[in-house]
Amino acid sequence: MSKTYVIGVGMTKFDKPGTKEGDYPDWAKEAGEKALKDAGIPYGEIEQAYAGYVYGDSTYGQRAIYELGLTGIPVINVNNNCSTGSSALFLARQAVKGGLVDCALAVGFEKMERGSLGMKYTDRTPALDKHMAKMFALRDPEASPFAPQMFGNAGRDHMQKYGSKPEHYVWIGWKNHKHSVNNPYAQFQDEYTLEDIANAPMIHEPLTKLQCSPTSDGAGAAIVASERFVEKHGLWDQAIEIAGQALVTDLPSTFDDEADCIKIVGYDMSKQAAEKAYEEAGVGPEDVQVVELHDCFSANELITYEALGLAPEGEGHKLVDKQATTYGGDGPVVNPSGGLISKGHPLGATGLAQCSECCWQLRGQADKRQVEGVKVALQHNIGLGGAAVVSIYRKAA
Repeated sequence: MSKTYVIGVGMTKFDKPGTKEGDYPDWAKEAGEKALKDAGIPYGEIEQAYAGYVYGDSTYGQRAIYELGLTGIPVINVNNNCSTGSSALFLARQAVKGGLVDCALAVGFEKMERGSLGMKYTDRTPALDKHMAKMFALRDPEASPFAPQMFGNAGRDHMQKYGSKPEHYVWIGWKNHKHSVNNPYAQFQDEYTLEDIANAPMIHEPLTKLQCSPTSDGAGAAIVASERFVEKHGLWDQAIEIAGQALVTDLPSTFDDEADCIKIVGYDMSKQAAEKAYEEAGVGPEDVQVVELHDCFSANELITYEALGLAPEGEGHKLVDKQATTYGGDGPVVNPSGGLISKGHPLGATGLAQCSECCWQLRGQADKRQVEGVKVALQHNIGLGGAAVVSIYRKAA
């Protein structure tokens, strides 16, 4: 199996639904053209394309990618809930790593509705019926929207089991909003005080509105290539190796008698995906300087510190106490982009925006949000229902 490299990335600015000019084909074209320009190759070099989105009809992927060219290549539509973008990236990398193609494109986009996510199809079995049933066996249903309810309940479990406090989750929201001030692609670029975060409207305790990711419109893209392709086109200076990557779906522990709300929202998926990705890359959490982590809610960032091995189980809040996960801390900088909480969360695009940020950080192209001395970056993207993708990146040797 050959090594695989990201040779070009691109994304649009993420915006509040209904405020972004154009439509999803325009956004996918913008992100795709930026990635092609970044790689310095024409669309005709792309041999396969994977298009990720959650909301839309069955061939939106073709409609979007046709804006880049009509070359007859296979275009595969991908939907894996909030991990859709990184699932498209996983498939593109798999095709290259397996030697089936030398160059593949992953594009993710979303045109969303305002407000909390809900079910589109109420005449069939819900995708999360097992997760919801298990959660409601542990905690009584509340009136809050289902996503913050699930992740908020994970935060409650962590507080009860391990002693974290609402203030820890407030700090994570504060940190990610502060980071996004330097990201021109972010939906929000406002800095708040800790009091602002704590006193925002309560969505589902301990989560206030400013600790929850918004719905968003936007797109992202990444081009994955083989060693042979990088050599042929002289792209070593910008190539970023995907040194390790794993996609893991739900395990028995999500639903068994020992499951708690932390496991219901994918802790074990994330943990296993991280372990597999670290093993393939030959690195550990101590080697990572930047993490783009799926902070759909601040509670998920804290529990994922532990799943990724950044802290022992039950001690994620100790990283917050030390302010370890921001600039100047003694841990990796987590979500220098602002994360989902502040950068935005157009579901199909999120994983590819995370990939873009990791590549920019490793190349030293992240401008005011650049982390010093980045040698290894980690991307974590999770979708309930479920799928967790962890990718490890480093500069090409």
